[in-house]
Amino acid sequence: MRPPTIRDVAERAGVSKSLVSLVLRGSEQVRPEKRQAVLAAVEELGYRPNAAARSLSERRTRTVGVLLNDLRNPWFVELLDGLNSQLYASGLRTLLADGRLNRRLGEDLTHTFTELRVDGLIAVGTLPDPAAVRTAAARVPTVVAGTREPVLPAVDIVAGDDELGARLATEHLIGLGHRRIAHIAGQGVVGELRRRGFETVMREHGLSGAAAVEQGDLTEEGGYRATVRLLGAPHRPTAVFAFNDMAGVGALSAAEELGLRVPDDLSLVGYDNTYLARLRHLWLTTVDNANHDIGRRAARRLLDRIADPARPGEVALTAPALEVRGTTAPPRSAD
Repeated sequence: MRPPTIRDVAERAGVSKSLVSLVLRGSEQVRPEKRQAVLAAVEELGYRPNAAARSLSERRTRTVGVLLNDLRNPWFVELLDGLNSQLYASGLRTLLADGRLNRRLGEDLTHTFTELRVDGLIAVGTLPDPAAVRTAAARVPTVVAGTREPVLPAVDIVAGDDELGARLATEHLIGLGHRRIAHIAGQGVVGELRRRGFETVMREHGLSGAAAVEQGDLTEEGGYRATVRLLGAPHRPTAVFAFNDMAGVGALSAAEELGLRVPDDLSLVGYDNTYLARLRHLWLTTVDNANHDIGRRAARRLLDRIADPARPGEVALTAPALEVRGTTAPPRSAD
């Protein structure tokens, strides 16, 4: 049997095809009884709109391209949840692309999105090639989420206040009595902001000389290696603030491998409040970056930009909060 068509729906409901189209588009220009007749006919016949035909008639695909820095990073999960729920409620679907695959293939996946004629693009996280986002933004409404780069004329940025979050983490450790505190640094503008927050607080407390910074690569392995280097120093730190939760988990592994107990011998703070931090056997103190809210607000900004592509770009920051769990405690002895 052939699938039902819009003509079949119109005949069953006793209305015109154009009125059925109005109902399916959610138009408010239809009387309630006519709307109900159309919806009942749709349900009875099992009609499903032809997405390709609708795209041609509306000149929209009702899809949004989402380019992630690295799908392996768990902080994307809650951001995507907030993003998808908002877009889905507006009748849009998402197409995902992994920036890590982008690097391996040497391919510009933003170009693929524009070829597919997505209605909008959301770039999530610090991407290796900001120029690709710049090119795409000239052709399609674009929003950057979870990072602060690139800054472009008609592109909105929705991110957490990374410098404030780093201040919260560092103030927490100092408040517990720690003086020798180390930071595993990240990359890009976000990495610079979190490092700046850490170093500023240490300087304000007269602890610049006791501050140590090791560069990480945002992964568990990078956090592990950075922590091994830090703990091998003559005056090892009593606390470590990691750029993200993955690096924090790596730091935890390094401490345990070297015979140190957390938090008795070493306090650890992560960042992002991912599901890893909430695992009971880790129970990592971390900074909640409001990732779900970032995703929701990024989707809302994209919808606004689709409606008005020419308006100036804006930066919106969410407020972070410290989640104190089981990996931080006062140092065993005064520094």
